[in-house]
Amino acid sequence: MSLALEYLIKEPKVILDKNPLLLLLHGYGSNEEDLFSFASELPENYYIISARAPYPLPPYGNAWYAIDFDANMNKFSNDEQAIESRDLIVTFIDELLEKYPIDKNNVNLIGFSQGAILSYAIALSYPEKINKVVALSGYFNHNIMKDGYENNDFSKLQFFVSHGSVDQVIPVDWARKNPEVLNLLNVKNEYHEYNVGHGVAPQNFFDFKRFLIEE
Repeated sequence: MSLALEYLIKEPKVILDKNPLLLLLHGYGSNEEDLFSFASELPENYYIISARAPYPLPPYGNAWYAIDFDANMNKFSNDEQAIESRDLIVTFIDELLEKYPIDKNNVNLIGFSQGAILSYAIALSYPEKINKVVALSGYFNHNIMKDGYENNDFSKLQFFVSHGSVDQVIPVDWARKNPEVLNLLNVKNEYHEYNVGHGVAPQNFFDFKRFLIEE
């Protein structure tokens, strides 16, 4: 069966009746190989699946939604495309649950940049589907949330939020607002900054790996 998104998969070495899932969502202009490069370092009991965003960016890479510039070089996100990608990923998760013996109560997201922005939208719009979120170098965009998301039950959801303190793509000030948003919703979260630009520091990797393993 053809699934909603192209993907790479690393099956778990430790086979359970139902294994947890780590779904990797890459950033703008990248592809499914990017985050998958550290799949071998992640816990061995997970299905690790890295999805490819649906919009090709010639000559290389893909995007979850377009980023447009006006004459003054102001950036605008295409929120309609972002909402389409949000729901496409949710459909993809449902398809993965049908295709593989994945524990539906242990579906986890790792998103970088655009992938992190969408991870907020997916987890807060559909919290019954998501267990933990690792949101790397992203921010919360209210415009791509499902209507009425504030009334959802977030009691089982947990976020690990991190950002580079010298990020030249997404200002760290934007990221510092993320815990405030999550706290207002009573979503469990932890926030970390690292002395890097728009990327993932080694310490960041070790910290979020700990977060994933912890009960």
